[in-house]
Amino acid sequence: MRGLSTRAWIPVAAAMVAVLLVGLQVAAGRAGFQGPLHSLISDYVATPRSATVPWVGLGVAVVGVSNRCRIYALSTAAALDVVFAAERLVRGGVFTFGNGPLIVLTGLTVLVLWRWEGVTRTCALRGIAFGILFILATKVGDTWLRITAIVRPTVLDEYALLADHALAQPSWLLGRVVDAAGPVLSGVLHWVYIELPAAALVIALYQLRNVTTAGWPRHFIIRTFLLLGLIGPVIYVMFPLVGPDFAFGTAGRGFQVASYWPHVLPPVDLTPRAIAFDDETARNCMPSMHTGWALAVFIHTRGAPRWLRWGGTFWLVGTIAATLGFGYHYGVDLVAGAVLCLTVESALREPVRGHRWSRMQLVAGGSAFLAVLLLCCRYLAEPIARYPILFGPLIIGTSVAYATVFYVTFFAPRRGGELRDAIAVARTVPQQNRPEPECG
Repeated sequence: MRGLSTRAWIPVAAAMVAVLLVGLQVAAGRAGFQGPLHSLISDYVATPRSATVPWVGLGVAVVGVSNRCRIYALSTAAALDVVFAAERLVRGGVFTFGNGPLIVLTGLTVLVLWRWEGVTRTCALRGIAFGILFILATKVGDTWLRITAIVRPTVLDEYALLADHALAQPSWLLGRVVDAAGPVLSGVLHWVYIELPAAALVIALYQLRNVTTAGWPRHFIIRTFLLLGLIGPVIYVMFPLVGPDFAFGTAGRGFQVASYWPHVLPPVDLTPRAIAFDDETARNCMPSMHTGWALAVFIHTRGAPRWLRWGGTFWLVGTIAATLGFGYHYGVDLVAGAVLCLTVESALREPVRGHRWSRMQLVAGGSAFLAVLLLCCRYLAEPIARYPILFGPLIIGTSVAYATVFYVTFFAPRRGGELRDAIAVARTVPQQNRPEPECG
């Protein structure tokens, strides 16, 4: 019965994704910009929008197949990428990659559906599904960002600026540090910020390295990334922001209040207003999804080998420094992104056995905290700026308290002193004597 319901749910989910893609494509076409389907076709035959995302998608897809298949798939994708990149260079195009993995992922999907069967087919299709969803999610996200600029012609950056007085204006502080540090630090932070999907791939490959023999873990980082990407952008249209460098800096292209960021703090105006902005700049600051995703990277490296734990810490610190230091976000954005991440993780994880906090309590608490934070930034920005000594510790203290409860609930020592495995999260069912699928 369970297998029947699962088989019935898959085409429904596929149909919903197709309707979403077509709907966004129609909306993008009417607005005069490239939609998700157009972008996807371009990734096949033209210049890919991203070189990293297709490779991450293929990397996730091949975790469910044999080593022989992985070698064939990855080597073929690399060869195709070299051919497409060489052709672009010859005609004077952009030097980038991404065609090969998308083509190979499509071919692998057809092969598995056509020739494989049984457990090996199910395992392979699950990895392929997550890989395809990751790629499609980026296409949907890119289109949605343009839509946020169209449906929200004004932005609320003056409200976020006032609320950040309680947090000591961290974007202005980090902006000065990054500017004074020079191009080396700026280059490293830019790479960390852009290549966040690559960090997620490394962790996903570690978490899913044994799925062909031990089965799939109940929870892994790709699930968190996808759910965050589904919820976060909805909040963009509820609280539209463009960021300090756009609203108060030189990136505003004439729509900024003034060119203050990062060296001059704007004068405190206790009568904030919505600011009219252009119809191209994405309203994608609140919450900071980069902070949420980077925190997920950090959380999913706990319990992993030391090199992976250090990598997760580096990516979290680097991402926070980049989001603030480049003027992309306010401090309240980062708090909202972190709370959203912890709330999503609480929904997907199982508490340590015997702990008094339930998963739903954590989800309810995080959702309430996020809602109150948004409402306070919108309707209480003036008192927050007027009494920073009160509201600053209140915001930070509540965040720390929620993070502490999250840690105790999901990572506290078990009886006997064993630490919870933060990578597997839940027990997996071993599947012995599983035959290796063939790629031929």
